Amino acid sequence: MDKTTEGWVSGFLGVLIFSGSLPATRVAVFDFDPLFLTVARATVAGLLGAALLFSLRERRPERRDLLSLAIVSAGVVIGFPLLTALALQHITTAHSIVFVGLLPLSTAIFGVIRGSERPRPAFWIFSGIGGALVAGFALVQSGSASSIGDLLMLGAIVLCGLGYAEGASLARRLGGWQVISWALVLSLPVTVGLTLFTLPASWSGIGLPAWLGLAYVSLFSMLIGFVFWYRGLALGGIAGVGQLQLLQPFFGFVLSALLLNEAVGWPMIAVTLAVIGCVAGAKRFAKPPEAKAGLAIASR
Repeated sequence: MDKTTEGWVSGFLGVLIFSGSLPATRVAVFDFDPLFLTVARATVAGLLGAALLFSLRERRPERRDLLSLAIVSAGVVIGFPLLTALALQHITTAHSIVFVGLLPLSTAIFGVIRGSERPRPAFWIFSGIGGALVAGFALVQSGSASSIGDLLMLGAIVLCGLGYAEGASLARRLGGWQVISWALVLSLPVTVGLTLFTLPASWSGIGLPAWLGLAYVSLFSMLIGFVFWYRGLALGGIAGVGQLQLLQPFFGFVLSALLLNEAVGWPMIAVTLAVIGCVAGAKRFAKPPEAKAGLAIASR
């Protein structure tokens, strides 16, 4: 398996893990304050990341890496989790899929700006069609929603795309899991303090589903998923592998069908097949013809 293919496989596993993030957040914010949920998940993941880094004696980031780590922290440690948690108080999980369909395009744009990638023009065609298919399908399925929730989700998508692209560029030097771990560790002084400040006044009213949601977003969404995701972006290319996020909403629908007995109709199957075609097309045109196969990365 060459590095590009390995990157796409790793990215696919990351998307599978992230597919449960919005449903888990939606369940958790029924009982937890959104700010507490955001900083608590980052604190738990940060402590685990610190344990990994120091037990394995990983080298510390250089001074030139600190700004990039700060951008990663602002985008995916604090920004995206907080804005989505706030948004899901106003809109349904299904409606939030409208914006997840725009995340691949956001990631690709920041990959060009921050990662110096130059996809071919055909890439943007496939990316745009794929995003429009996902957003259009989700919009038809979700009905009316709050404009406040929409604006919060839009901000979340912008910050997340920036954090993904910045982290992927940095992963080429530090390694995938090291990037998210260091970003979490550097955020700990803020997240620990805010976690203590926003502790619930009473724990008695918090149900098991909320605790399970917190556990999922802390362990999988905030840490384990990024191990695969940043490695995939770094190996396979930010713009190209980022298109795998177009499949994320449909994985969520499949989970709903399997776990909640929700119906899956032929429109979803048809759109899913079309999106898979867009992902395949985007993969083919993600790099310019002169680009070399494979990327230098600390494959640890």
